[in-house]
Amino acid sequence: MRSRYKERMQQFTKPALIEMIDSLIKTPSVSCVSSELDMSNLPVIEQLANWLQPLGFTTEIQTLKDPNKANLIATLGSGSGGLVLSGHTDTVPCDESLWTTSPFQLTARDNRLYGLGTADMKSFLALAIEAASRFDSRRFQQPLIILATADEETSMAGAKAIAESGYPKARFAVIGEPTGLKPIRAHKGMMMESIRLTGQAGHSSNPDLGHNALEAMHQVMTELMRWRQELQAKHKNAFFEIPVPTMNFGHIHGGDNPNRICGSCELHIDIRPLPGMKLLDLRLELKTRLKQLLRNQNIRLQTLPLFEGIDAVETPAESELVKICEQLTGHSAASVAFATEAPFYQQMGMDAVVLGPGCIDQAHQPDEFIKLDSIKPGVDMLEKLIAKFCL
Repeated sequence: MRSRYKERMQQFTKPALIEMIDSLIKTPSVSCVSSELDMSNLPVIEQLANWLQPLGFTTEIQTLKDPNKANLIATLGSGSGGLVLSGHTDTVPCDESLWTTSPFQLTARDNRLYGLGTADMKSFLALAIEAASRFDSRRFQQPLIILATADEETSMAGAKAIAESGYPKARFAVIGEPTGLKPIRAHKGMMMESIRLTGQAGHSSNPDLGHNALEAMHQVMTELMRWRQELQAKHKNAFFEIPVPTMNFGHIHGGDNPNRICGSCELHIDIRPLPGMKLLDLRLELKTRLKQLLRNQNIRLQTLPLFEGIDAVETPAESELVKICEQLTGHSAASVAFATEAPFYQQMGMDAVVLGPGCIDQAHQPDEFIKLDSIKPGVDMLEKLIAKFCL
């Protein structure tokens, strides 16, 4: 559901850049699969809207299925082309006891700004607003769209809602995840699957009294490792540091006591496919192989996605956006293993590049920071991208 955000906050003006970052860090917006830790991102969304409206942006809040979650679509100018600058408003949870400073207080020290979300990735949204404020909106020939999304760290619900609505449209999209201001034109996908086996419990003194799900899972893991080898032999992409798809065995639990035949067992795996590998195809092959493996074994199989998954993405090297980002940064476009919202914008027909200040190595850990000397180059780069694609 979309609701036009009331233009009742015109008395607010855009703060200075560091003040904007400070305000965003002070506004918690944790996204978590645990309801006890999960928070609304609406205060961040409304804060951004208040800063963008005085700059001439039309601001629209797109409410998600969870009424406490929303995207912000802020548009300056009009036309069939233009540029999207996209960032997510949520952060991962944190253990405050492991931080040397408050995660919800911006702290400047040793040429760094510390705080939860400084690198991943609230700072980018402040940089985008600062860059946009340098322009006279009357000069725009194509739209500049600043997107602030919800729940990137968990379900990607915000970016999915954008893609499902088919709005807003632009020609190019820059996703400001922390890349050290180096352009990324490709990343792997991600799928996480649960494999559940149900057998029959019984007294361990007589194996014939039951059907051991843990022993069946041993067969499953052997088959999965065989499948992994086949996938890695079939799919290779030298553009990636790890040039093959990966499969990780991340969690397993089965049974309840050593003197009982294991009646049920569950395994969670993570697969990181390369561009061109389809999640639906992988899920179908997974289920088909395991059903064939376990036929006539009195073991019931269930395969369930732990979440819908994220497609791999690859923007062509010859894309105008890729070439301009390479020129502006002095770095050749590269690839990463982590996933972003880029595939959802690519589905909408936009060329997408991941490019932002900060380093992914600082994300998701105590004392997250962004280097102060990356702030000005980040704003200058965004200003040049806006000038190139919107004026």
